[in-house]
Amino acid sequence: MSRSLKVRSDCIKPAKLALQRNGFRSQRAFAEELGFALSTVSRFLTGKTVDYATFVEICENLALDWQAIAHFDDLISSPSVDPKSSLVLTNKHQDWGDAPHSNIFFGRHDELTTLQQWIIQDNCRLIVVLGMGGIGKTTLTAKLAQRLQLEFQFIIWRSLSNAPPVDELLEELIQFLSNQQDFTLPPYFHSRVRKLINYLRSSRCLLILDNAESILQAGERTGRYREGYQDYSQLIKCIGQTHHNSCLIVTSREKPHGIAELDGETLPVRCLQLKGLSQAEGREIFSAKGDFTGSETEWKSVISRYEGNPLALKMVASGVRDYFDSNISNFLTFLKKGTFIFDDIRDLLERQFQRLSQLEQEIMYWLAINHEPVSFEELQEDFVYPISSHELLNGITSLQRRSLIEKTGDRLTQQPVVMEYMITQLIEQICGEIQRIKVKSPNQSANLQLFRSHALIKAQAKDYVRETQIRLILQPLLDKLIASLGNSKTIEIYLTQILDLLRGKSSRQTGYVGGNIINLLQQLQVDLSGYDFSHLTVWQAYLQGTNLHKVNFANSDLRQSVFSVILGNVSSLALTPDGKCLATADLNGNIHLWQVRQGKQLLTFQGHTNWITSVSFSSDGQTLVSGSYDKTVKLWDVRTGICLRTFTGHTMGVYSVAFSPDGQTIVSGSSDRTVKFWQIFNDKCIKTLTGHTSEIYSVAFSADGQTVASGSADNTIKLWDICKGKCLKTLYGHTNSVCSIALSPNGQTLVSGSADHTVRLWDICKGQCVKIFMGHSNRVASVAFSRDGKTLLSGSTDKTVKLWDVSTGSCVRTFIGHSDRVESVTFNQDGQIA
Repeated sequence: MSRSLKVRSDCIKPAKLALQRNGFRSQRAFAEELGFALSTVSRFLTGKTVDYATFVEICENLALDWQAIAHFDDLISSPSVDPKSSLVLTNKHQDWGDAPHSNIFFGRHDELTTLQQWIIQDNCRLIVVLGMGGIGKTTLTAKLAQRLQLEFQFIIWRSLSNAPPVDELLEELIQFLSNQQDFTLPPYFHSRVRKLINYLRSSRCLLILDNAESILQAGERTGRYREGYQDYSQLIKCIGQTHHNSCLIVTSREKPHGIAELDGETLPVRCLQLKGLSQAEGREIFSAKGDFTGSETEWKSVISRYEGNPLALKMVASGVRDYFDSNISNFLTFLKKGTFIFDDIRDLLERQFQRLSQLEQEIMYWLAINHEPVSFEELQEDFVYPISSHELLNGITSLQRRSLIEKTGDRLTQQPVVMEYMITQLIEQICGEIQRIKVKSPNQSANLQLFRSHALIKAQAKDYVRETQIRLILQPLLDKLIASLGNSKTIEIYLTQILDLLRGKSSRQTGYVGGNIINLLQQLQVDLSGYDFSHLTVWQAYLQGTNLHKVNFANSDLRQSVFSVILGNVSSLALTPDGKCLATADLNGNIHLWQVRQGKQLLTFQGHTNWITSVSFSSDGQTLVSGSYDKTVKLWDVRTGICLRTFTGHTMGVYSVAFSPDGQTIVSGSSDRTVKFWQIFNDKCIKTLTGHTSEIYSVAFSADGQTVASGSADNTIKLWDICKGKCLKTLYGHTNSVCSIALSPNGQTLVSGSADHTVRLWDICKGQCVKIFMGHSNRVASVAFSRDGKTLLSGSTDKTVKLWDVSTGSCVRTFIGHSDRVESVTFNQDGQIA
């Protein structure tokens, strides 16, 4: 028996007056606003019992003191949770992730009551909510979590729709439950699970994992986990079997393997199979869409036809309203003709989709491709052609009215069944567009509407999102093309024919075609060596780790594409002061200039004869200086890529270069153990400083331009007075080479990274080390200050980048993802990392 409360008889009238005082015209209006059943509100206002959480929520929305009006004699409390103690558990830690808003909610009173009893009274550790797509699993769970906020100290919601790796999920959960304090995670999976369990024991936590079917194998025995996701089974089972006072709720279209052996009516692991809504609840969905006409028999027929599926009924209601004048009879008559079989939702979606404007259709395709919720701005950037905010907002609003898209916070997405339909449409349409190309007909016009306007995958998306796009879009499209064209070689011929047809045309005419073709060829495992992609728009091509030997990208627009080999190994990078352009130097002696926002390559600077070790922009961003192992320093015009001047004088390789704040002087550090100063207007060395006993790996100017710091393989840092040419201080402390240094914006502190695996912070005035930052497991190759001097950034040959809090000395975040050592890091003007 669940805990319940009722209003004291002498407080019923004040409760009813509170309804009017808060602006609600009727009990129905209040029920619809909160998402409660009308019968629940009526019971509350007539002094009948309602469940505890509902009683408290209604009181809060009516600005009533629930303790003052409650009849406590009817409170039946769980032995493990005292009702008064629930006030202490007021939730302060919530991360709702992609959870939907549950303000509009129909029916499910019995299911909510059952779930609340399982969690509050029966202390269930694991609950699996099951049901077909669109049945309302996510919405029900969101409503439940909203009602139980007072019962838990931590609530975290995560969607598994993009199948994130289990280690990534564990890291997020542990960091959240530790209040972002626990960044040192055990290296092994089982150790991480044990740490999570400890947090579930120490605090009362509610975890929700939505859309678990995404980590289950399609086409196999029900509930089997996908390859690489079997550890999810161990995680879920461990939470269900281990003693703690928290709860995990999992939603899925099918029961995950291993749950059946754990669940039972009296066990701490239970499953709830959702059925369709009742007739009355189904009609509430129609009522929310408008006024409909139909007999009782007709209402029963239409709701039964869709088995009370809430999503299907929402779409049917929109369809009947838009196409059949809100007349249920006309709709059912049309169904009897057999031309509207629907499958049934697929046919209805098809009819709705065909009535959409071109813009609305494009929005629908993009939301399906992105697969995870996207912001308005992100969606706007996806379009091939410029689209105004006003136009896009109108399209989104129209789609929301049709119940075809949803908002999650400030982000947009689709219901899974709608997304599946859109992806199927995308694959069918693009397959047809490619098939209609005539091979060996150079003068034909390529009608590639969707292939041009939409990317099949997003090259710069998170790895697991891109892998989902490959699995759901790219590979099924290839399977369909192979079935129709015969083999991979024929597909390659068709795709290269399309490239030839579009070469040299504008980006509006070519759009995503070039990037899509490259991604298709990659998935076919075609060797791209020698391919000609010149004079093309190559957007969203994913070429990381690809052999691009003799591939021609001349005069191509590479916006938002991801490369690795084409750039060689990047040895140094620098951002212009405005953060709009990025210079990357490589071991092949080339410097590439990139437009940051679009990822477009602007220029390539060539002239060095050996690998480039360092690049730096002048304060106005108009010139670039580079140092190389060819013993020279070069000055470049950023606008033209022309080498303005070459400075010679070092007898060994140059490791580091920097501009003075006024842009008039360059400093360089070399393997020849000297620091040299050069004036940009002539090629003369104006000063040479000596004192280090080994190679100089890093040099930096102070903000006032009066002092230069140098870091060396002799394990020291020296501070030099530029005017006098004398060493002011030598900083000792590192036990191995000093690889990188940077001065703070206020000029009072200096940071250094070393081969001894540490980052050190120095007080320049005192010449003392004030903090040591430990965490890297290999050489720290690069360090940088944020613009406000409060944060440090370090890159290491251990393949990680770390963010440090200067005041506390703690590691705020570790960025993992590089496949090789990190040689250079920097902040842009907005505090973003490169």
